[in-house]
Amino acid sequence: MKGNVVDLAVAVVIGAAFGAVVTALVDKIIMPLIAGIVGSPSFDGFLVWTIKKGVDVEFGAFLTVLVNFLLVAAAIYFIVVVPMKKITEMSKAKLGLEEDEEEIDPQVALLAEIRDELRKRTP
Repeated sequence: MKGNVVDLAVAVVIGAAFGAVVTALVDKIIMPLIAGIVGSPSFDGFLVWTIKKGVDVEFGAFLTVLVNFLLVAAAIYFIVVVPMKKITEMSKAKLGLEEDEEEIDPQVALLAEIRDELRKRTP
């Protein structure tokens, strides 16, 4: 039990540190590149509706947060998920392991055999 708690604590700390790395990647590298192409990395002043005096609905601020989320998700996918998948495939190939085939339910197999036999009998 104690080992699991330590493993969980290490995972939380590493996850927080990795979150800071990905945030820095998006904020300091990707967003300035987008700003260089588009002109502004923020949509905060975009689509602001004033309902009453002093009450503003800021769709642009939401759009900025949404774009940041998509960039963080893409960064995690292409920096972590894709390389880990390749590493796993290479290690399986190196060890000669093959993917396990799904085990077919015996009832489904029996029904498939019955179906095949009935097809043979009908003209």
